[in-house]
Amino acid sequence: MKKFIILFREPDGRTGAHSDTEISAHQDNWKNWFNHWGQQGNLVGGSGLTLNGRMIKGKGDVIIDGIYKHGTEIVGGYLLLNAVDLDEATEIMKSCPIYEFDGFTEIRELQIQN
Repeated sequence: MKKFIILFREPDGRTGAHSDTEISAHQDNWKNWFNHWGQQGNLVGGSGLTLNGRMIKGKGDVIIDGIYKHGTEIVGGYLLLNAVDLDEATEIMKSCPIYEFDGFTEIRELQIQN
């Protein structure tokens, strides 16, 4: 098995308008998705991310309070995933609920050093 990191990129949830019913259904879909792939042994770990952070730029001498945004898009979380290869990781991630609210994923294989 190879290890992958999945970056969840999504619109800042504070800028979108979703009904309570839509949000509840979305949360249920996430719960079911995590349960399914967790039972399959593909999920290793991960977490949502807060909006609290800093960026360091330049030669390490420019400190900016806040997180990186592209328009309203943010990195909202990450997931560590086990998969045979990039194709399997892609198939797993195609079923992810993030796409329901206009998010997208970036799948990257980890460089494992022995």
